Amino acid sequence: MADIHIMALRHSAFYAPFLVTMSGGYLENLGLTYNYTVQTPDNTITDAIRSGKADLAQSAVATSFATLEAGEECDIVHFAQINERDGFFIASREADENFNWGKLAGRDVLVDHLFQPLAMLSYGLHKQGIDMDTLNVIDAGDVTQMDHAFREGKGDYIHQQGPAPQQLEKDGLAHVVGAVGDLVGPVAFSSICESREWLESEMALAFMQAYRQARQFVIEAPADDVADIIAPQLPDIDQDVLTDTIQIYKQLGCWAPEVEISHDAYENLLAVFSHSGLISRTYDYNRCVVSPPDT
Repeated sequence: MADIHIMALRHSAFYAPFLVTMSGGYLENLGLTYNYTVQTPDNTITDAIRSGKADLAQSAVATSFATLEAGEECDIVHFAQINERDGFFIASREADENFNWGKLAGRDVLVDHLFQPLAMLSYGLHKQGIDMDTLNVIDAGDVTQMDHAFREGKGDYIHQQGPAPQQLEKDGLAHVVGAVGDLVGPVAFSSICESREWLESEMALAFMQAYRQARQFVIEAPADDVADIIAPQLPDIDQDVLTDTIQIYKQLGCWAPEVEISHDAYENLLAVFSHSGLISRTYDYNRCVVSPPDT
C-alpha cells in the first residue's frame, strides 16, 4: 500500500464526506493508507503541501485570496468541494421559538473570528438588513476557548460550527436558533486543495475515486450510519448529537451531489469577501479552482 498524507484546516462533523473517505475504508480499498493531521500554527497546510509533507488538505477556496491579493499566482489549487453551504449556527442562552436575526443587535455575541466564518456571518446579516456593528461582538479566542467561555456564562449568543452548538444544547446550556447557511445560500465554503503538480499523479486519481464514493455514501446513507463511521474521530461529541448534526447538514444542503466547485458558488464567495473588504477586486475562477483529476 502507498501512504497518502492528508491535512485539515479544522476537524468536525461538518467535513463528514472528507472524514468518511478516510475512516470508511474507501482509501484502503484503493491501496492507500492515510496519515491525517490538523493544521497548527507551526504546521500550516500551505507549508506542508509546498514541502511535500502533505499531499492534499481540507481547506477553503477563500484561502487563495491572500495569494491573489499579493499579486501572485496560486501554486495550491482547489479541485473538489466538501461543503456548499456555511456550516455555522447561532445558539442562544435562552429558548426563543420566535428568533429573528435582528434580535442579535445590541446583544453580547461570541463570534468565531476565523476569516471565513466571520465574513459569512457579516454578509448573511447584511442580506437581512442588519449591520454587524450593531452587535456587541466578542472575540473569546479559538473554538475551544469560545466554547469554554460560553459554558462559563459569557455572552447571550454564540456562533459555532456544528456539532459544538448542538452539544451545548444537549448539555442544557443553549438553544440552536439559526443557521448562517440559510442566510448566505450556496457558496464555495470548504474544499479540498493540493499542488498543481500532485493533481497529475495516479494517487490523486485514486483519492478522487475514493472521495466520490464516500461522498455519495454520506449523501444517501441514514445520518446514524454516517455518525457510526466518524464517531471514533470525534470522541468528545455524544453519538446522538453527532447524528442530529449530520442530519441537519443534510437538510441544509451542505453536501451537494456535485463534486466540482460550481461557478455560481464561487461568485457568491466573491460577493461575501467583497462585502467584508477582504478582497480588493474579483478574481477569475480558474486562478484558484481546477476540475477534479478524474474529469
